[in-house]
Amino acid sequence: MTSERPPAGAATAPPPQEQADEAAGDVAILAAPEAVANTLSDYVGAWWKRVRGGESGVLPVVAGLIAIVVIFQVQSSLFLSAGNVVNLLLQAAVIILLGMGEVFVLLLGEIDLSVGYVAGIGGGLMAALVSPPFSVPWWVAVLAALGATTVIGLIQGTLITRLRLPSFIVTLAGLIGWEGVMFWMFDHLSIAVGGVIQVSNGYIIDLAAGTLSPAAGWISMAAIVVAFGSLTFYRDARRRQTGLVAPPIGLTAVKVLLAAGAGTLLVWVCNINRGIQHTVERGVPWAVPIIFAVLLATSFILGRTRFGRYVYAIGGNAEAARRAGINLALVRTVAFALTGLLAGIAGVIYTSWLSSIATDIDGGTYVLYAVAAAVIGGTSLFGGRGKPLHAILGGLVIAAIANGLALLGASASATYMVTALVLLAAITVDSVARRGQAAGARGKV
Repeated sequence: MTSERPPAGAATAPPPQEQADEAAGDVAILAAPEAVANTLSDYVGAWWKRVRGGESGVLPVVAGLIAIVVIFQVQSSLFLSAGNVVNLLLQAAVIILLGMGEVFVLLLGEIDLSVGYVAGIGGGLMAALVSPPFSVPWWVAVLAALGATTVIGLIQGTLITRLRLPSFIVTLAGLIGWEGVMFWMFDHLSIAVGGVIQVSNGYIIDLAAGTLSPAAGWISMAAIVVAFGSLTFYRDARRRQTGLVAPPIGLTAVKVLLAAGAGTLLVWVCNINRGIQHTVERGVPWAVPIIFAVLLATSFILGRTRFGRYVYAIGGNAEAARRAGINLALVRTVAFALTGLLAGIAGVIYTSWLSSIATDIDGGTYVLYAVAAAVIGGTSLFGGRGKPLHAILGGLVIAAIANGLALLGASASATYMVTALVLLAAITVDSVARRGQAAGARGKV
């Protein structure tokens, strides 16, 4: 018996083992470029292949943010002025913090529609406690506000998980109910005049609008960059020593340089005198390091703890996570509690920024902006993919649109419509990317 040979010049298929190895290599590249990259050029090639496979990451939103900045700067030279940049950062602070809270529940494939008015309750409670007749220390008032909003998130999470109710319905009821609680709270506080609580405590006001001295800004930025670079290089070196995958040294150096460049630019702009006439006003607003601290804490929770791994596992495949022994109810409840906590921080910053809080806080709009910030930044509405950093990018996009259009004298309706189009574009990118990944996975089978 003679074995058949392929005709001369015909393409021969690689052996099954080689096909499997090639498929595994493609999957590794799509999953983590650093897993197959030994140099910076290797990483760039793997990253580009990942982008072509539908995993564009934060590339679209970064490109979009740059485009927005360029467009508004061309239309109005005031957009990148020191005063407007600081104002933009303060505008974005509340949206960013609420968006970070939404990231926790969106990763699980859930949603929290109540965060806007939960933030209002937190800010109102803090404002009431620091004012007469209570006049408690400012830090006690802040802790009480954060504790109250965390309990609110815990209650909603318990209803969702223990009674197996849809998060959309429970938090929609929360949006309505907590607004009513906020009205009741203001009506029964003697210090609320016309539905407004004014804040005169200097420590509270400085939480958002107060600034670091120029020297403190430079020292803080340098310390953060040095700490970030040292920890990053040390962690990667330890991983290599133990035989684990680590990014190329060149990539780590680029990350540190980019962080140093961004920090230098931010501090330099904020330290430019933005006072009017004979006044001098400069320095990084306290809201910026507060957001940075929240970013570090939330990134650590989601990226370096067992709880964070469970959140991603449940968002990726809840049934598989349950079969693996993960307590779905507990993880979901804690995630909603953390969302409440971050809503409280947002309420504190909001009240500090305005030096007051009123019953007319637009909690409905803020919750929509929060979800939009997370999604525009790159967090998936379908669960399993997202980072706290995404809320910062998305929040900056939303704030930049509102700020830039206001400088151009555009109406509020134009701001809403443009923001809606950006959100729609982000969701479209997410959906197309997921379909591309699913098609690629089927093609590899």
